[in-house]
Amino acid sequence: MSIHIPAGFDRLQRGGPYMAGLGDLYLRQAAGQIVIAMGVTERHTNMRGIVHGGMLASLADTALGIGLTLSCEARHSFVTVSLTTDFLAAARPGDWLEAHVQVDRIGGRVAFAGCRLQVGDKVALRASGVFAVMPPLTPEQLAAGY
Repeated sequence: MSIHIPAGFDRLQRGGPYMAGLGDLYLRQAAGQIVIAMGVTERHTNMRGIVHGGMLASLADTALGIGLTLSCEARHSFVTVSLTTDFLAAARPGDWLEAHVQVDRIGGRVAFAGCRLQVGDKVALRASGVFAVMPPLTPEQLAAGY
């Protein structure tokens, strides 16, 4: 299955080994907006043929962490403390799934962010998270795709 990558998205070399196993991630960053996206394939589906909820939650969690890191120019990295998700609609193989990230606040010890996973104008999931602020990733971690 071939997924069309919309203009303005570049392949992202982040997400760690877990997300790398689920597929390529793409980034569009313009005018203060951060969008992390991926093409949905059959391997992302459950027995009903729709994207597995765990996959949607994984993408949301990853997009929030990457969005926070990008928004502070990698001065910090982030570890999830709490993730809240609401599943609103199904995503299917062939869909281009975008995580629209909103950074609410980065403090000295915790950060807050939310996102919407969308297929076009349809919102499949909304998520919000609380993250522990950590030291920046090392050059070795960055080279490995974290």
